[in-house]
Amino acid sequence: MDPLTNVIWKALTTRQVHFAESGDVARRFIREVSPLCAFPEPNDDGYASLATLVGPQETAGIFLDQVYEARPGWQYIAGAPLLQMVSENGVESRQPPAEARSRLFEDQRGMGRPPEIVALDSKNSPDMLELTALTKPGPFGTRTHELGYYAGIRQAGKLVAMAGERLKVPGYTEVSAVCTHPDHLGKGYARALMSDVMARIRARGETPFLHVRSDNARAIALYERLGFKKRREGHFAVLRRTS
Repeated sequence: MDPLTNVIWKALTTRQVHFAESGDVARRFIREVSPLCAFPEPNDDGYASLATLVGPQETAGIFLDQVYEARPGWQYIAGAPLLQMVSENGVESRQPPAEARSRLFEDQRGMGRPPEIVALDSKNSPDMLELTALTKPGPFGTRTHELGYYAGIRQAGKLVAMAGERLKVPGYTEVSAVCTHPDHLGKGYARALMSDVMARIRARGETPFLHVRSDNARAIALYERLGFKKRREGHFAVLRRTS
């Protein structure tokens, strides 16, 4: 079966099984890593199993092929149409990391020394949490950075942009948490960071993919310039367990 179909389930049963908490049927990421959860099928057994992993009043994020239908014991908190995109032939991301890095910020020549892209790890977690809380690129926890490589840009010591890796399935790695502080938009930071992350993914012989809200035209346009193509549409739902 296609590894990008029911991709959270695939991640939690293959390359990221070490981050999984398991029920009879459903699985979820360790709470500090991500609220994302999955099951083989969105049926009674799937939701019943998920309820054993999600405590009362706790939230769960799931990807669905269809719009969420109300179920007893669950409250719909938020959601959005979701677009999955894949970069099978991305031009910028095919360069090795060092070469990709040297091409960053080409449109800023003559504007002074370009900002440096730096790797982010556990000691940067507070800054990453602060930036994602402000920009809301998607759920981000205290251990989300453990899912893969993360990179950022700092200005005057403050983290103002970042991007990294999230879901991993055989042959593919997701580019995620792409965000820029509102005071630093329009400087090419997102494109630069994504190019760096994608180059590293391709250097491992993998293909980058991502998820974006279907109504986020600005982000989709950027991703298409980086070589991503629309693959499939679905829905993202945040649910709270009420009983």
